[in-house]
Amino acid sequence: MVATSYYEGFQGWRLVLCVTCIVSNLQILLVLGQYEGSNSGSTKFMTNYASSSDGQHFRILSNGQQVQLLLDEHSASGFVSKHKYMFGRIGMRIKLVPGNSAGTVTAYYLSSDTARHDEMDFEFLGNVSGQPYILQTNIYAGGKGQREQRIYLWFDPSADFHEYSVLWNRKQIVFYVDDTPIRMFKNNKAALGQDYPDSQAVGIYSSIWNGENWATNDGWVKLNWTYAPFIVTYEKFNVDACLALQHSSDPCIAATNGWWEESEYETLNFKDVERLNWVKENYVVYNYCTDRGRNPIRPIECDINIL
Repeated sequence: MVATSYYEGFQGWRLVLCVTCIVSNLQILLVLGQYEGSNSGSTKFMTNYASSSDGQHFRILSNGQQVQLLLDEHSASGFVSKHKYMFGRIGMRIKLVPGNSAGTVTAYYLSSDTARHDEMDFEFLGNVSGQPYILQTNIYAGGKGQREQRIYLWFDPSADFHEYSVLWNRKQIVFYVDDTPIRMFKNNKAALGQDYPDSQAVGIYSSIWNGENWATNDGWVKLNWTYAPFIVTYEKFNVDACLALQHSSDPCIAATNGWWEESEYETLNFKDVERLNWVKENYVVYNYCTDRGRNPIRPIECDINIL
């Protein structure tokens, strides 16, 4: 079973991020990253993000090309985008906490700030030295979540940088680790009457915090502060998405000329389906769709979404 008692703490830290975010109203529709269809490289951190942490828990490296978040017994830390976006591809390269990271949670997620919020989550659950990280993903639509899936990563995510990104359009949401799709969620609004994130712009957030009450072996393994500070490093802050002008989603909803609206991005191609099935067969450790204790009746979207 997936523990859910952590959510109050997670929401509290997200509130800190939201309260401290810096609002800017750039009058452009697209922020270009290094993904297909763009014309420039990734931006420096301070161009598009703001820290919500003090100088002891946040570091800027390499003239803004990299940043670090630090967790110790005194404080969690995080950052948030200055703008909101809707549809496109958003990602960044992350090197996770090395060594004994048990009890730590590194969250990287896209979220609106309404009561019926939409959200797409990566949550990296630390582990004791030598044991693999678990990557948990989740999707909220219209305020409803509880769609957790967990996988083991097939590499050591603390040894080097890897890119974690989301491709999001009107037809589907695809989570990627580097070039490998690990999860796909289709727009089931017409077929099933189910909410789908297609009406609210989202901010980009990341944080590292103490999740020892649930993150490692359902809370059995506690965070060992003698290993602090726990440090996660980020680089290549890529955004190739529709910018919500003055945080309004309307222009992005009306726009149909983004590369992500092209037919080739409406579904997964054969190669991506093969990769996704490879992840499913070899690395999935939890899927809400198959949790009969939690969902005696299989959720209706599970037969449409590949994973």
